[in-house]
Amino acid sequence: MTDFTSRRIMMVDTQVRPSDVTKFPIIDAMLSVPREDFVPAAQREAAYMGENIDLGGGRVVLEPRTLAKMLDALAISNKELVLDIGCGMGYSTAVIAHMAEAVVAVEDDESTAVEAQEALVANGADNAFVHQGALTEGAAKHGPYDVIILQGGVAEIPAPLLAQLKDGGRVAALFMQGALGEVRIGHKRGEKISWRMAFNASAPILPGFAQQVEFQL
Repeated sequence: MTDFTSRRIMMVDTQVRPSDVTKFPIIDAMLSVPREDFVPAAQREAAYMGENIDLGGGRVVLEPRTLAKMLDALAISNKELVLDIGCGMGYSTAVIAHMAEAVVAVEDDESTAVEAQEALVANGADNAFVHQGALTEGAAKHGPYDVIILQGGVAEIPAPLLAQLKDGGRVAALFMQGALGEVRIGHKRGEKISWRMAFNASAPILPGFAQQVEFQL
């Protein structure tokens, strides 16, 4: 029988802490959430590898380092409402649920959304809810949000999604340029978002977040 608990401790000690992520709420959440419960059955043995886990359809579970560093830069508090875009089977949502007051996750695939909700319930994340719908549309009826985080690459983010962020809120997104990308943290002031580069990472671009081609006559 696989000792996933030891693997989880090793993941934190060899992938998360060496990436300068030391905030207790993040370390505690990543030690507490069984990552193997939030990946396809065939991928359970690979759950704690230091790489993105393929969910099929161009979707991934972000590598632990990338997620941890995004959460570190966002500094989520236990009084905040978080929108988690592209949650897949719910791992990121479960981790964030340990840190935030509540999390609304968005997943476009119906069966994956159901699996994610079941896994979250089974793991006691009763402050997390999975909304099934287009990732680009977010979940406006449950907002506005203190924090928005996107679980995959983007070329650009639709304005209606960013409109769900509270004034003073933060957003973390992985902007891809070819095979390489950079995670940027945005701070909303009024109607404008100012971005700063946080670190480099890589992931497939989420459905609907590719560059929109403008046709010219």
